[in-house]
Amino acid sequence: MASYSYTADILAVGFFVFEWLAYAITLEHTAYGRDSLSARMNVYREIWVRRLLDREARMVDMQIMASLQNGTAFFASTSLFAIGGALALLRAGADAAIVLSKLPVDLSPSAHLWEVKCVGLVLICVYAFFKFAWAYRLFNYVAILFGAMPPATKRDTAEADAHVIRTTRLFEAAGRHFNRGQRAFFFALGYLGWFISPYVLFVTTAAVVIVTWRRQFASNAWSAMGS
Repeated sequence: MASYSYTADILAVGFFVFEWLAYAITLEHTAYGRDSLSARMNVYREIWVRRLLDREARMVDMQIMASLQNGTAFFASTSLFAIGGALALLRAGADAAIVLSKLPVDLSPSAHLWEVKCVGLVLICVYAFFKFAWAYRLFNYVAILFGAMPPATKRDTAEADAHVIRTTRLFEAAGRHFNRGQRAFFFALGYLGWFISPYVLFVTTAAVVIVTWRRQFASNAWSAMGS
């Protein structure tokens, strides 16, 4: 019975990792992913940067950039709190076993398995923190490039065009890492299903993939950006 339980856990975690990687690769490295909401937004990042060249007064652009930085900083701080909460779960194994044992079906894990689950959750939160922290740094770099944008009188020069391309690429990289951090948060919610049962992890992982796919390829926002 114990062997069967561990087999189910291994299969569930394998399914979780496979779905996360498959979704990320499809979104970022395939032709299908180039029609996602994130990809469509990248087009408007370049439009924004190019139109920035036409304006001498760019304070509004810098204010928008500051709001992007603040949002990224919020998520980075939140991921630190999530890491602390996940670490606290390591000491709650006995209490969790008591709660889970009261269910109609005894789902209480062994102490070793509980620690493995908690460590996995910590790793996901750490990954999210690094992605958000790096995205925040990249948004800082984009703000610097905004400040170094050539004046409107030189918007038709080769220097201006090269600066737009450079800024857009860095802007896209910042958005990409921010999206990866958010994706880690979404999959962390699915990962919580494993604390109940490996079979629940199958369901919650599939649910996260469906929800995130719909937002990228079938949401109202996706339709609006394609019109």
